[in-house]
Amino acid sequence: MAELPRENVQSYPRPPVVQPVPHRIVIRHGGVLLADTVRALRVLETHHAPSYYLPVADIHATLRPAAGSSFCEWKGVARYVDVIAGDATALRAGWAYDRPTEGFAPLIGHFAFYAGLLDEAWVGDLRVIPQPGDFYGGWVTSNLDGRIKGAPGTLHW
Repeated sequence: MAELPRENVQSYPRPPVVQPVPHRIVIRHGGVLLADTVRALRVLETHHAPSYYLPVADIHATLRPAAGSSFCEWKGVARYVDVIAGDATALRAGWAYDRPTEGFAPLIGHFAFYAGLLDEAWVGDLRVIPQPGDFYGGWVTSNLDGRIKGAPGTLHW
């Protein structure tokens, strides 16, 4: 598998873009394989760790509707799901855009997950750590440089 290139989150675009992921994405939770795909998409936005969206066909867990929604100025309204994998349940651990704005239509039929609420996530051979804070759902990997939004004091820049 190809190594992930160095990327600086400060050079990611604004407004954000969707692009295909040329690496295998694997997520495990509760001792079971939650997802495994080579068909993921990612959203890149200035100062954010990429958010990875996996096609529902490659998710091997139960996704149960969860309360609440949120609004992204770029993508539209997100709905949340609880993730049930084996005997483990992660509350509000995933989200999807069922009717995203036109530029994000490729996200239809895909789900993203909060890495910090699941046991492990991988992009290629790199283990993911969650984006700082509890608001954003980006995945931080060791190939990323630059200041990543999410820590205290970074929410509004």
